[in-house]
Amino acid sequence: MARDDGDFDRRPDPDALLALSDKESKGKLCVFLGAAPGVGKTYAMLARAQTAKAEGVDIVIGLAETHGRIETQALLNGLETLPRRKCDYRGRIIEEFDIDAALARKPQLIIVDELAHTNAPDSRHPKRWQDIEELLDAGIDVWTTLNVQHLESLADVVSRVTGVAVRETVPDRVLQNAADVILVDITPDELLQRLKEGKVYVPETARRATQNFFTPRNLTALRELALRRTAERVDDQMVDFLRQGAIEGPWATAERLLVCVGRDAKSEAVVRAGARLATALNATWIALYVERAGREEESAEVVRNVDRSLSLAERLGAEVARISGDDLAAEVLRLARRENITQIVLGRSRIRSFPQLLWRSLTDEILRQSTDIAVHVVVLEDVAPPSRRSWKPPMISETWRGVAGAALSVTITVMIGYALDRWLGLSNPSVIFLLPVVLCAARFGMWSAIIAALLSFLACDFFFFDPHYELRISQPQEFLSLTVALIVAVITAMLASKMRDYAQNVRERSQAVQSLFEFSRKLSTITTLDDILWVSALQILKAGEASCVVLLMPEDGGLRVAAAWPPVDQMDAGELAAARWALEKSESAGWRTDTLPNVRFQFRPLATARGVVAVCGIEPKTVEEPLSAAAESTISSLIEQTAIAIDRSMLVGESVKAAALEENEKLRTILLSALSHDLRTPLTSITGAVTSLRELGEKIPLEDRKDLLLSIEEEARRLSRFIANMLDMSRIESGALSPRSDLVDVADVIRSVLERSKKTFSGKDMSISIAPNLPPIRGDASLLGQVLFNLIDNAHKYGGPTGAIIHARREGGDVVITVTDEGPGVKSADLERIFEKFYRSGRVDGRKAGTGLGLSICRGLVRAMGGTIVAQSPAVRRRGTRIIMRFPAANETKQGVAA
Repeated sequence: MARDDGDFDRRPDPDALLALSDKESKGKLCVFLGAAPGVGKTYAMLARAQTAKAEGVDIVIGLAETHGRIETQALLNGLETLPRRKCDYRGRIIEEFDIDAALARKPQLIIVDELAHTNAPDSRHPKRWQDIEELLDAGIDVWTTLNVQHLESLADVVSRVTGVAVRETVPDRVLQNAADVILVDITPDELLQRLKEGKVYVPETARRATQNFFTPRNLTALRELALRRTAERVDDQMVDFLRQGAIEGPWATAERLLVCVGRDAKSEAVVRAGARLATALNATWIALYVERAGREEESAEVVRNVDRSLSLAERLGAEVARISGDDLAAEVLRLARRENITQIVLGRSRIRSFPQLLWRSLTDEILRQSTDIAVHVVVLEDVAPPSRRSWKPPMISETWRGVAGAALSVTITVMIGYALDRWLGLSNPSVIFLLPVVLCAARFGMWSAIIAALLSFLACDFFFFDPHYELRISQPQEFLSLTVALIVAVITAMLASKMRDYAQNVRERSQAVQSLFEFSRKLSTITTLDDILWVSALQILKAGEASCVVLLMPEDGGLRVAAAWPPVDQMDAGELAAARWALEKSESAGWRTDTLPNVRFQFRPLATARGVVAVCGIEPKTVEEPLSAAAESTISSLIEQTAIAIDRSMLVGESVKAAALEENEKLRTILLSALSHDLRTPLTSITGAVTSLRELGEKIPLEDRKDLLLSIEEEARRLSRFIANMLDMSRIESGALSPRSDLVDVADVIRSVLERSKKTFSGKDMSISIAPNLPPIRGDASLLGQVLFNLIDNAHKYGGPTGAIIHARREGGDVVITVTDEGPGVKSADLERIFEKFYRSGRVDGRKAGTGLGLSICRGLVRAMGGTIVAQSPAVRRRGTRIIMRFPAANETKQGVAA
């Protein structure tokens, strides 16, 4: 069956479906939007709440501001209301919305009035809309109210129209992401009538309001803004529905905006204009600040302005970017083409300054070079220039050093010129005056070099051109020569200064890269987690602009301070709450963030592929100023490397645990196999013999009954040895083994073990050889006898028909005891492994024999008595295996015998 390719074009938009899926996983927000206070937003919201309550919805009043209106207060009857959180603010008690109580109650729907409200300083979030976002993330539906003037992108428009500054704002994205927007609208005349009737404010306040904010012109403008914004919201919602349902339509190509942020306070107006344009076009946008390479902003006011503008853009839903370059217009256009920007938004003042009349501004240059991207120019209102610092007496600073250096270098050049003129007779002395210009540019910068160029111009005329010692030029060619020399000097100064700035920038970048490289190399050699944390804390502190750095690790559902530099005794509840927020939400919290901004630390998550592994807290040196761009970049890189190192350390620890678990599982399997054989076999023999004796009794011949009883006895001894081995291994591993330190006669112990072995291993040949005058050793005779018995048992199992051969002799200050068999031997690779627990290498009757504990027990007992034990392979001997034990000889000797 043929399929029309057009079917692919009618598929639902994947981005629209993904956005819908993301919304479905969270709570739904409903905003009751009004043009001004008093239109009835809270009343309409509470009326709907009563209807929802009657329909069985689990609804709770988190906070509702009735402002003393009786009809609004009546709508609260019958609705569950959460108690408010009381806090001390400037000496008086105020009541705030309790977000923790709301999360603990977790209703289906909660009402939280006044979306744009600013919370008390000790609250978790500075703004109420952030509280509501946390409720939505927890899956709770929220109803709230908002006046249109509080939208961030409209704040400057409202201030310009009404003349009233808007201090509390809400990012536009909050309204855009709302599931429903209900417009509560009345005409300006109706609202003014409500004011006169005292339904909005008390009479005196209402009278002042009608003279300022509540004028027909202002209310009409606000009403238009509310209607327009609601219409845009409905239009966007309809487009989303059509795309989700794959309904065909004439879709416009996606727009993408770039808003350029400047260095002054007027840039906020450009950001708001760009946000309004992006909202109208339903477009994504980037807020960009570009600075010249190697010229990092030093003015605190400029840094504050840029930081404030970029923060505003981020709140309005922009992606924020910072770049540096020498040609600012080219850098902006290069980024615009790389990011597929369709429109650029720039700002320009109404009145142009004198330097702007001589040189093109960034806006003019982008307008000239942009041939394929639309450019919007926002004409900005002129504002008062930034307050200048009060004049201070000159101090020894970089500027004054540059001026002094220029004067000194020109003076020295004049002296050198005098000497050369008398010696050589200079025809063009202006050439040598390029030397102080270049030196000043390289050492002090451009302005020092320009001063040197001007001083050189005057000095050359005063000292070297006729008439001498007068600032007057007699010949036109001399004036031309001096003018050309001055122009060349100024150009040389600018080029040399630029090269100096480039060299300084490269040097700073090289130092930063070298610091990161050294830090990375340190981390690569560190394996323990504590060392990684302490080294990282110290390195982040050295990065600058931080007075304290702490690293916190999750532990038992909380956080512990794992490293701090300088050391921190403890952290208060607010700081721990901010750190926990960074850990759980994977976003920054604390100082200069939207969550608990009043705490002294800024907490940043250390995130990896597995999630957040730790939290880094940074206390700035200056609370009032943000971190510089260079420090921000360095700290971010250090935090990323620290996160990778912590992740690597955790992976190493997990791999060790996994290997240990695998080894334990292997040992468990071997132990179960050994138990099933070494317990079942003797138990089977004992059970069979006992059953035969019980059932047949006197019918069995006497000799056969003796054999059955002997079999029961031998198998019982075998079980006893097996259990004794298990107990000995347990004692060795737990450290409970405490051998005696007596004088032990090795010859007596060997003979005693030989007699015992002959009874146990009847039919096996054994031989011993004990050197004469064998000294005693310090140890435990019973433990040594147990070691020898285990070795003889092992030799009988693996040595074939030939029995064990025991030798005892003295070598220097040691007593050496060897047990040898004539079996096939042990591979060289297994000589050390045969002393491991549960390791079995040989076979008896086609099956692995024993539990693999005998030699391991022997090594533990020998080491406990201060000796050593090793094995020799067939590579050393022609055949068989030899176990060699060495013990330090005691001072006393005893006459030995040979047997």
